[in-house]
Amino acid sequence: LDALAKISAFITEAAELAGLDERATWQVQLAVDEAATNVVQHAYDPDTPGDLTLSWSCEANRFTIALRAYGRQFDPHDVPPPDITCPLEVRQVGGLGLYLITRRMDEVRFDFNPQGGNLLTMVKYLTPGPRDE
Repeated sequence: LDALAKISAFITEAAELAGLDERATWQVQLAVDEAATNVVQHAYDPDTPGDLTLSWSCEANRFTIALRAYGRQFDPHDVPPPDITCPLEVRQVGGLGLYLITRRMDEVRFDFNPQGGNLLTMVKYLTPGPRDE
């Protein structure tokens, strides 16, 4: 979890370089933070932490983030959707990460293979600015 601050700084700088506005940068930051936290907490055993690779690219008005980990296989279909309608007092702690990621990013894809591990690809569309119209 100590690496989350570095991850946040890395992705904030990347989003700014790609030309995302402040709101879109915050949305990307939130999604990446949720994803990285889930990897740290669920993909690896606490006594044997593993690697997480984060990369980004920007082309054709798409800011793409790829997060790869080699821990336990993750299948998003195994995660029940959260009940966001029940009162806060009775809600269980956690369980909103995937929900937040899919609501803040324009595209989200999970892939797994034994050699390549878990790959989470998230895309945020860049809104066209005055010079792009």
